[in-house]
Amino acid sequence: MDSQVLLITGDSRGIGAATALRAARAGYALAINYARQSLAADELVRRIRAEGGTAITVQADVGDEAQIEAMFRKVDAKLGRLTALVNNAGIVDVRADVAQMDAARLERMFRINVTGSFLCAREAVRRMSTHHGGQGGAIVNVSSAAARLGSPGQYVDYAASKGAIDTFTLGLAKEVAGQGIRVNAVRPGLIDTEIHASGGMPTRAFDLAGSVPMQRTGSADEVAAAICWLLSPDASYTTGALLDVGGGR
Repeated sequence: MDSQVLLITGDSRGIGAATALRAARAGYALAINYARQSLAADELVRRIRAEGGTAITVQADVGDEAQIEAMFRKVDAKLGRLTALVNNAGIVDVRADVAQMDAARLERMFRINVTGSFLCAREAVRRMSTHHGGQGGAIVNVSSAAARLGSPGQYVDYAASKGAIDTFTLGLAKEVAGQGIRVNAVRPGLIDTEIHASGGMPTRAFDLAGSVPMQRTGSADEVAAAICWLLSPDASYTTGALLDVGGGR
C-alpha cells in the first residue's frame, strides 16, 4: 500500500471516522476533513497515529469551492498525490413536507450534498487520471437508501440529493473508466450514527428497525467495510456500482 493517499470528507465521526480507521489499518495515509468538529478530527488523527498510521486534518466546508481547492492543495503538500477519495460529507435537515420547504433549505442541501461531491471529485480526477499524469485511483460516494425510498414526510430533499449522487456515480464511472479511475457508491440504510439527531430524530434508526428484513440497525463500521472494499484492489473490476448496505430494506 505504499504511497496510497486517501481523503475522506466529513469524517470526524460516524461512517467517515469508521472508514478512516479501517483505511489507516490497511496502509493508507489519511487526510481527515472536517468543517467544524476540530476536536473530533484531532482525536481521530491521534487514534490513527497511536496505531502507527499516518493522518492529518484538513479543515474545509465542502459547500465552498475555494475551501475545497485549498484542502486539496494541502493534501498535495502534506501527503503527496491523491490516490483515493471518499465523498462522505453531507447534511440532513429537520423533518418537513415538501410543502414546507423553502429555497434556502434546498440550496444548502444541494450545495453541500451534490455540488460539494462534484467539486471534490473534480479535484480528485485531476490528480488521479492517467490523462493528467496520475496513476489512477478510486472514488467512493456515500449515497443513501433514501435515494430509492424517497423519504416521504421526512426529507424528500435529502433523498433527492442522494438520487443525484447515484446518477453522478454512474456517469462519472463511465467517463473516467479509461483513465484508471474506478467510481462507486454505497447506499447505507438505517445506520446508528449522529446524522439522525442532526435531523431532529435521534431515535429514528431504532424506531424503524422493525421495517428492516434483518430486524436491526446497521453500524458505521459495517458501512466502512463496504467502502474500504470498493477502494481496495479486491474491487479492481468494479466500477459504476451502487452497493446497498441496508439489511435488505
